[in-house]
This record gives sequence, structure tokens and C-alpha cells, in this order.
Amino acid sequence: MPELPEVEVVRLGLHNHAVGRTFGSVSVRHPRAVRRHLPGAADLAGALAGSRIAAARRRGKYLWLDLTRTPGGESASAPEDVALVIHLGMSGQMLVCDPGAPDEVHLRVRAELDDGRELRFVDQRTFGGWFLDDYVVDPAQQAAEPGAAQLIPSTISHIGPDPFDPHFDPDRVVAVWRSRHTEIKRALLDQNVVSGVGNIYADEALWRSKIHGARMTDELSRPKLRGLLDAASEVMAQALEQGGTSFDRLYVNVNGQSGYFERSLNAYGREGQPCRRCGRIMRREQFMNRSSFSCPKCQVRPRGI
Repeated sequence: MPELPEVEVVRLGLHNHAVGRTFGSVSVRHPRAVRRHLPGAADLAGALAGSRIAAARRRGKYLWLDLTRTPGGESASAPEDVALVIHLGMSGQMLVCDPGAPDEVHLRVRAELDDGRELRFVDQRTFGGWFLDDYVVDPAQQAAEPGAAQLIPSTISHIGPDPFDPHFDPDRVVAVWRSRHTEIKRALLDQNVVSGVGNIYADEALWRSKIHGARMTDELSRPKLRGLLDAASEVMAQALEQGGTSFDRLYVNVNGQSGYFERSLNAYGREGQPCRRCGRIMRREQFMNRSSFSCPKCQVRPRGI
């Protein structure tokens, strides 16, 4: 699944090219693309037609469009307004295309816009999809600002703020981590506490912080944990500046262009190559059915692991 920088690249593209537009006809080309919308493809297409895209929003790795059913509607709290949640899965792409552009091989949803262009959802592996969701009051904002009433799709309400969220509280994250006895990489990937960080940027942040991912959270000092959060924020910000990390052209912006942060990775995918800091050969270890990449000198493995 794409991580925060890749999803933010898509959100920015939608903000620049789709916000303010109104949906025309919508065609679902593959049923799996709307399987999370339980009323079915016809209901989704009918609900989207005539809806205006009021905003493109994101929390962590999760993306949605605020829709107003009434053109010119101003309040996302109105009952007729809904969120179009977009799950990118492993290979989902949101493309804004000129009319008449050739169909992509893995085109799953085609939505006409009122400016003549099309918003297309392309998904090679069909793990992603679109669905409509109702809003609830954002619990993260309520915790930071009691009495606030910012809304968020109900299916995303359990996701913690990401480091770029104005309601992100790093001291709270550190306190939660310190209260638990779990591997720090596992904690860093827990989207309920801090969102947006996936396997790639977790490895990059751990390398920058000189921490092995198997270290226990309650054995790391508060300054060390805070430094890890800062490293995660820094590496994701740098990735965002370069359009994210693209492998096999799966993660692209709305114009179909790939990011190039892959060239700047210091840990992820560098097994057998020298550490850019000390020169030792980078290693790969199994972690939660995935791989972790680290330096055996800079990131000392805990004893007994």
C-alpha cells in the first residue's frame, strides 16, 4: 500500500485538477473496484452523478473526496453530503485524463467531470476501490480541541493523526509507545497511534535514528523516540518533495508521472549494498511477512534476537 508521501502526491493532484468539478456519468468497469460499497455499482454511480467535489483530503495513507450533493453547498455536515473514500490498495492510481485518451489496461472506474475531462481509477491488482461513507466527528480533533466538530469518514475515524496533521501530538505518541512493550517498528506501523508510515519509511526513519526495529518501545528513552518521530517526518517530507517512492510505476500522480525518491533510499531495498553512513553491508530480515532492511553496525540488533 502506498504510504503518506505517495498518497499526498495524489491528493495534491486531485486538489489542483478535480476539486470544484462536478461528476457527470460514472461507469464501473470492474465489480471489485466497488466491492466495499455494499449497495453496489449502480448505487455508487447514481450517487456520484451530479455531486460536486468540494475538497480532497487525507489522513495518513487514507484518501477521500468531500462531496456535496447540492451544487454550491457549503456545509460538509449536511445530511445529503457524503465522502468518497478512495482505497488505493497495492496498485491503485487516480488519473485525470483528457477526453478521448486511450483506456488504461487496468481501468476500473471512469467518471466524467463537468470540464470534459475524466477521473479514472486504474488498479492492476484490484485490491483498491471506491466507496461512499458517512461522516462522524473527528475524535483526534476533539481530543486536541474539546468541542470541535470537524468531520471525517466513519471508516477512517479510528486512524491516528499523521505527523503533518495540525492535531498531531508527538508527546502523546511517545507516551503511548513508552506504555507498551512491543517492537519499535511494529509500533511505528500502528496506524491507530500515528498514521502514514509504512514499511519503506519505517526502515528509513529507523536507519536515520540508528535504532534496530526489534528494540522494545519501553526500553527506548523519550528523546530517542521523539527523534525517531522527527526522522519519520523528515524522510516523508523529503520523499514528498520528490513525488514519493515509485516501484514498477505503480505509484504515480494524477498525470501518470512516477516519483523518484527511490534513488534516495538509505535502507529499504539495499540488502547487500554498503551502508551510506559506515560502509558495512546492509542486511535484510523477515518482519511480519515483510522485509526489514538495516545496517548491522549502525543499528545493533538486540541480544537474543
